[in-house]
Amino acid sequence: MNIGEAAKRSGVSAKMIRYYESIGLIAAPQRTQAQYRVYADDDLHTLRFIRRARNLGFSLEESRALLALWRDKSRASADVKQLAMSHVRDLEAKAAELQGMADTLRHLAQHCHGDGRPDCPILSDLAAAPREACC
Repeated sequence: MNIGEAAKRSGVSAKMIRYYESIGLIAAPQRTQAQYRVYADDDLHTLRFIRRARNLGFSLEESRALLALWRDKSRASADVKQLAMSHVRDLEAKAAELQGMADTLRHLAQHCHGDGRPDCPILSDLAAAPREACC
């Protein structure tokens, strides 16, 4: 199948397929005499794997590591679990950071009068000098 069909069937855009090929995340597919890319079912399976990993927030390098583990039939599942749990910790830290930002902004918005007055605690906070880390 051509790249358009591979993109449609895998859920990965043709542009991303070309990019993944250019960075060596996926192997270069076979080509026709006219140099059109030709994708097989195995290629689709790999693209779907990458798409799922990326949808779960894995970086390109983490996706590369997962692909290597997936392809290595003698792998230890402990290696896969370690990578996944490291990613879970990263996601939880990011979620906590985002929650902290939302809490701060919510607090500032609650203290803003939201009327015709020019004073605004939101803008004042954004313009304030950075706070020193305590403790």
